[in-house]
Amino acid sequence: MKTLLRSLAGETLPVPPIWMMRQAGRYLPEYRATRAEAGDFLSLCYNPELATEVTLQPIRRYGFDAAILFADILLVPQALGADLWFVTGEGPRLSTITGPEDMSRIKGKDDIHDHLAPVYQTVRNLAAALPSDVALIGFAGAPWTVATYMIAGRGTPDQGPAHKLMAEDPATFDALIERLTEATIEYLDQQVQAGAEVVKLFDSWAGSLKGDAFEHYAVAPAKRIITELKRRHPGLPVIAFPREAGQGYVGFHAATGADCVAVDDSVSAEWVAQNVQPAGCVQGNLKSSHMVTGGDALVSEVRRIRDALSGGPHIFNLGHGITPDADPDNVALMIDTLRETVEA
Repeated sequence: MKTLLRSLAGETLPVPPIWMMRQAGRYLPEYRATRAEAGDFLSLCYNPELATEVTLQPIRRYGFDAAILFADILLVPQALGADLWFVTGEGPRLSTITGPEDMSRIKGKDDIHDHLAPVYQTVRNLAAALPSDVALIGFAGAPWTVATYMIAGRGTPDQGPAHKLMAEDPATFDALIERLTEATIEYLDQQVQAGAEVVKLFDSWAGSLKGDAFEHYAVAPAKRIITELKRRHPGLPVIAFPREAGQGYVGFHAATGADCVAVDDSVSAEWVAQNVQPAGCVQGNLKSSHMVTGGDALVSEVRRIRDALSGGPHIFNLGHGITPDADPDNVALMIDTLRETVEA
């Protein structure tokens, strides 16, 4: 069995499998060349041949244990009918959801697949092209995180517009979460049918949900999505990433049915080993900045995290995505350090 799947099944391995969030991306010169060929980011996402190529590039260069589909969490709102475009140097922009009249223009869950067909083709391409020991991860954004972009029309530092709509028009807010939950189930189901062996749910802004809101809008949708996917695909491993959840990481396996909980670098690996890993596989959590600075600090941190989480199932990863200013040589150093022979 592939090492990533063994860890997700609960096995403790002497060397944890490794992959890296945003491992196909702007830090690699070969990615920049392919993106230039595509013309723009969205054209790259919707070109199955080129999206396959950029997904495979870090596998060829580094020999990661898993490849993650190259796509974007905002393709789902676009498939639902939102306008989506990217502003160079600033990121995504979307048409906004501010009330029930905007929700009336959002499509149903069964109307997304024609738009997303190129993504499913990319998954099929990857399932055929990847080395036999490399697992294929599909993914989607979690409903809360995707909703924050749809409500604000862009990324925001505190997700304020989404919190405001939640408080002032809960009917519209809940309707949007419901629509996104349904669409996410169908989207990930199609990825699995196309060949994804694992799926990951990215809740990048989960940390701004507190108290009951975290339970209602991070935990409950994740549980519903995971439960339905596992009903349709028994044995499907699911990774959940409620970023910056803090104490919310504790019990997240049991509350949602996730096989693995990914953790960010705001919590220590030692804390994770004590409070999260007893419930199942964990993923993380090297600071992305080490991919920029490298050196002895990178080596010592890789060893510390590896050793701290060596008592249970662990997938080595960053605490967040690699940044465009990262040095590709530091990625190689991270992998070599993780896989070094550890003296007994």
